[in-house]
Amino acid sequence: MPEPQPALVLRRPAPADEAQVRGAARELAAEGFDFAPLLDDLAWPDWLATMADREAGLHLPEGIVPETFVLATLDGVVVGRGSVRHRLTPALERLGGHVGYAVRPGHRRRGYATVILRGCLDLAAAAGVHAALVTCADTNTASARTIERAGGVLRDVLVDSDGRATRRYDVPTARA
Repeated sequence: MPEPQPALVLRRPAPADEAQVRGAARELAAEGFDFAPLLDDLAWPDWLATMADREAGLHLPEGIVPETFVLATLDGVVVGRGSVRHRLTPALERLGGHVGYAVRPGHRRRGYATVILRGCLDLAAAAGVHAALVTCADTNTASARTIERAGGVLRDVLVDSDGRATRRYDVPTARA
C-alpha cells in the first residue's frame, strides 16, 4: 500500500515564514507576479500586521478592500499562496476579481493551484461572497483550466489599454 502523501495546507503567514515568503516573492517577481503585496515596502513584523489588518478591514488605504492572504504549504514548505478579496471596487470588478493565487515555479503541475483555488473559494464563501469573480491572462491556459475545473463559467474576455486580454470567470463559492 502506498504511503499517504502530505496534504497541502492553507494558512495565514507566521513569523517563521519570512525567508520562504521572500524567496517565493523573488521567484514570482521574475515572472512579473507580485507574490506578496507590500512585502518590499515593510519589515516582516509590519507586513504580518498589515495583512492581519487587511483581513479585519482595519486601516485600509483608499481603494483597498478587506482581503484574506494565505500561504499554501506542504510539509512546512511554502509552495504557493492565495488571496481573497471580500468585496470588489469598480477596478477589481473589471480586472482583478475576488481570488488570486500563485504556485512557485518548482512546484507547478502537481494540482496545487486547484487546491489553493478551492480553498480560497471556501474563504470567499465564509466572507459572504456567493459567486467569485476569478480572472487570468487569456494566454494562461493552465490557470483557465484550473478555474474551469472549479466550476468557473467564462463571463467575458476584456482587453486593457496595453492590449492584454484577461479572461473573467464567475465561480460559485459553494461546493456542489
